[in-house]
Amino acid sequence: MKITIAIPFYNAEEYLPDAIRSVFAQTFQDWELLLIDDGSTDSSLAIAKSVDDERVRVISDGKNKKLAARLNEVTQWAKHDYIVRMDADDLMMPNRIEKQLELFSKNDVDIVTTGVYSVLNNLEIVGVRGVNYKSVTFQDILTRKVGITHAALIAKKSWYERNKYDESLSIAQDLDLWLRTSKKNDLKVISIEEPLYIYREENNVTRRKLIRAYKNERNMIRKYGENRFHILLAKSYFKSLVVYLLDGMGKIDLLQKNRGKGVVSEEYISKFKEAITIIKNTKVKGLNA
Repeated sequence: MKITIAIPFYNAEEYLPDAIRSVFAQTFQDWELLLIDDGSTDSSLAIAKSVDDERVRVISDGKNKKLAARLNEVTQWAKHDYIVRMDADDLMMPNRIEKQLELFSKNDVDIVTTGVYSVLNNLEIVGVRGVNYKSVTFQDILTRKVGITHAALIAKKSWYERNKYDESLSIAQDLDLWLRTSKKNDLKVISIEEPLYIYREENNVTRRKLIRAYKNERNMIRKYGENRFHILLAKSYFKSLVVYLLDGMGKIDLLQKNRGKGVVSEEYISKFKEAITIIKNTKVKGLNA
């Protein structure tokens, strides 16, 4: 089984080197890595080009097409049958890919996702979140009963060939894709609770980004909501109100803390520290960072 790991990046010079190291630190090594520049104006592209390994391909056309377009292009560029998602400012636990591929071998699914460590930019753990499930329905996703961690997924290339991201959307392209595919019964996904992905979320928890996200959520509800339209809209407006109130009190950081379980087990903390040490000490030939 061979895989394609895809990391689109835009002005990610601060974090991209460790993202690359976490790929090289994987226990599963039969991969190709696509580093996809989306028109960066910092040194990100130079960092990507500095990697000296035949498994790594750097793709750059000088354009800023945004995430949805780049992810659709990955399907065209990928040489292998499984596509691994990862964001340029995040990290992977060293056994992430190995464990997710094991689940593909045991289950008839198109997508496998995992739990995450929610961390600040300095890698301080805020919490852990994740759930175990072996199937999801359209209603599960619409009502947010369960979520699919987008950046932590591995998907079959054949699934992506059937299902494209909507490039007209500037955010929440993943939610639109889950709703669209589940509605036509083409979303066979499982999730494991174990945190195998390290997710920097600090920059996502701002008033501007949260209000924008909830506005987009309401657009999705209007598009797909059917008979629960008004209840779901009311909940979404309430969440926006909470954001404004917390921001006014200078306590919006409470939302960051609320994204994960408040108490992280000693076992998870130990595994996290060990993983960070492994990643930081992983040598990547040529990497300029």
